[in-house]
Order: sequence, then structure tokens, then C-alpha cells
Amino acid sequence: MTPTLEIKAAIQIQKAPEEVFEAIVDPAKMSNYFIANGSGRMEDGKSILWKFPEFDFEFPIRVSKIVQNQYISYYWEVDQLDLLVEITLAPTGPNNTLVTVTEKSRENNEAGIKWLGQNTEGWANFLACLKCYLEYGINLRKGAFDYMRE
Repeated sequence: MTPTLEIKAAIQIQKAPEEVFEAIVDPAKMSNYFIANGSGRMEDGKSILWKFPEFDFEFPIRVSKIVQNQYISYYWEVDQLDLLVEITLAPTGPNNTLVTVTEKSRENNEAGIKWLGQNTEGWANFLACLKCYLEYGINLRKGAFDYMRE
């Protein structure tokens, strides 16, 4: 049996878990660092659409489970596969939160290795953009991927 591939990325943000949580589940806040817009707030069992600034189409998101200020999970389609994304928020001090993103999983083959590279880079970027937005009010993503427009 070939082992499956899984992405894991983490960063500490100097904000309380409540503030980090809201920046992820609220599309108005998320549009300041990740998406262009979203069709609704992330809530248990809800289906929403995300539009990214560099693409001319929307990504369907199926929210799985939300635990206030601690855990967010959803499914999104990648290469015709429903992949699970889990985001955990763990306090590491009075005003610090460790944010860990896990995306699972793909077969350990050429397509899986390509996904692993691209999405690991993507989640590292997501975390850096989230940190810049929450700590410094900067939209690090703005204009960064305009070259990808078709």
C-alpha cells in the first residue's frame, strides 16, 4: 500500500484565538488577505462560494465542522477530489495563537506530489497573509498573483 500525502503548515499569530477565528470565518475579513469575496460566513454544514482575485471562477466550499475559536473544517474540490481542510487554533500565550492548517489527502503519485508542492506553498502563503493582516493591517496578497490571471 502506497502511503498518502498530507499537507501541514503552521504559524504563530500575535492575536487572541477569537480574533484569528473571526478573520477566517467572516468573508468580509477574509477578503482583506485571502479571497476577493465569499457568499457567506463559515458555519457547520453550510455550502458557500469563494472567489479569489486571480481567478475568474468561484470555488465551492462545504463547511464540515466549526468549534468556536478552536477549529474550522471544510471540504473543497481539487482535481475532482473532495479534500478536507482542517484549521486548528491553539492559544500559546495571553495574546498568541498557533494556527495549524492540514489538508488531506492525496495518493503518493505524480499528481499527488504536484498537489503537495502547490498547496503547501498556498497554505504557507495563506498563513503569512493572515499574520500580516491581523498584526499589521497589510493585505500581502493584493496584486501578488495577478500574473496568474488567464
